[in-house]
Amino acid sequence: MFERMREDIQSVFHRDPAARNTLEVITAYPGLHAVWWHRMAHWLWLRGFKWLARITSNFVRWLTGIEIHPGATIGRRFFIDHGMGVVIGETAVVGDDVTLYHGVTLGGTSWNKGKRHPTLCNGVVCGAGAKILGPITIGEGARVGSNAVVTKDVPAEATVVGIPGRVIRRQDTEADEKRRQMADKVGFDAYAVTREVSDPVAQAISSMLDHMHAVDRKLDTMGRVLCEIKPGFCDERLPELKKTDFEVEADLATDEAASVAQNKVD
Repeated sequence: MFERMREDIQSVFHRDPAARNTLEVITAYPGLHAVWWHRMAHWLWLRGFKWLARITSNFVRWLTGIEIHPGATIGRRFFIDHGMGVVIGETAVVGDDVTLYHGVTLGGTSWNKGKRHPTLCNGVVCGAGAKILGPITIGEGARVGSNAVVTKDVPAEATVVGIPGRVIRRQDTEADEKRRQMADKVGFDAYAVTREVSDPVAQAISSMLDHMHAVDRKLDTMGRVLCEIKPGFCDERLPELKKTDFEVEADLATDEAASVAQNKVD
């Protein structure tokens, strides 16, 4: 038990830069208090003391503003930051190293008995105000954006935002690395190839870089075939792309635009 409590305290330091010392964490973090009380309530629930478990849960709700049903299954190093307004239903399952911010709801969409609340796999992070509803699964390492309403399964390492929730990014390390290489090759410092891609322009640029990489790969294959047919072909080199060439053209375009604007004023 004490080992689990030490883990919980360390998880606060790992995920909240505002935490200064152990005494402050133990006494001033309602999310931590809610998790510790839930373990007691869950222990009572599993042993058939359901009324006492519900009373304990209700007391903690009044004390912390966090409502965790005693039937919910919570993993290790679970961290609720700020916590006010968090609601976790009876059949919810929360994995290890999960983080919830204030206002998150793990709720149900049915009055039927049985599994009706979500399952959050290890390492999931839910932003403030997110609503995850129904017997769905949020994959390992996924991110749920603030105020998103999620009613369908989310794959591992994905980011989901909006109402209704939609996946805007899937982790693809190999594709990200290829985009970065292509961006470096053409001298383009693209924000579109960063780890968090979330807007349409960035998505479009990523798709363009993927296409350019595919064209390069196809040209390389064609070049190897031509070299076998005509060995001298391999001696021909493409001119190197230089960033300065593009900068000069950009400066000329800027000067021309300024000149046109000045003529209009005159």
